[in-house]
Amino acid sequence: MSVAKVVVITGASSGIGAEMAKMIAAKGWTPVLMARSIEKLEYLRNEIQNDFKVKAYSYQLDVQDLPQIEQVFNRIEKEVGSIDVLINNAGYGIFDYFLDAKMEDVKGMFDTNVIGLMACTKVVLPEMVERRSGHIINIASQAAKLATTKGSGYAATKHAVLGFTNSLRMEVKDYGIHVTTVNPGPIRTNFFKVADKSGQYEKNIEKWLLPAELVSRKVISTIEKPVREVNLPGWMEVGSKLYQLAPALVEKLGKKAFSQK
Repeated sequence: MSVAKVVVITGASSGIGAEMAKMIAAKGWTPVLMARSIEKLEYLRNEIQNDFKVKAYSYQLDVQDLPQIEQVFNRIEKEVGSIDVLINNAGYGIFDYFLDAKMEDVKGMFDTNVIGLMACTKVVLPEMVERRSGHIINIASQAAKLATTKGSGYAATKHAVLGFTNSLRMEVKDYGIHVTTVNPGPIRTNFFKVADKSGQYEKNIEKWLLPAELVSRKVISTIEKPVREVNLPGWMEVGSKLYQLAPALVEKLGKKAFSQK
């Protein structure tokens, strides 16, 4: 049986965040749930405690609120204990041609997807460095490697997450801290209800949507066997690697596929 771990998940109230929380509990670990909606978190926490007979915790947190991040993580240290794993899952997208995009939407995505993620990471690192152990898992996207039309703002945030994570990995390696990037393609969650209110993109890519359970299982597996990256699906990762080699050719051949939004 694996050693019990305290695992913090941001954006845990729905989607892969909620799925991961249940999988963590199924292993006998302690899930610490964070999201803006405390009502959804408490419902999930009660469900987990009833179904898996483990202690779960819930904390209301908006990762755009930097002072609140420090306050909440300090509470966790006192009420739960040392954090073994931080899964930075909170994030959202809004799909627009950049010509039509609102800068407040772009700023909001950066504040949540990038700055909030970095702030949560920064607040847990000192204790992990002192213990010389820990694991940071950042949920990025295949959009971090291969951008598409109407995704300029969102892709920019995920490029930033990938760049930050790659640098952080090198910085903390000697302290025994693992750092993993997760780059999934589109997932079957409520993400698109915000990202594309028309519903057209989700309809266009219906057959390619990844099950939330599959993505969550892959992420949780890295806690016991840490890896540098998780890339899903495999064929999309092949496309991103080809793009690095021949971007103009891939953009030309994939023009129709890149314009599904």
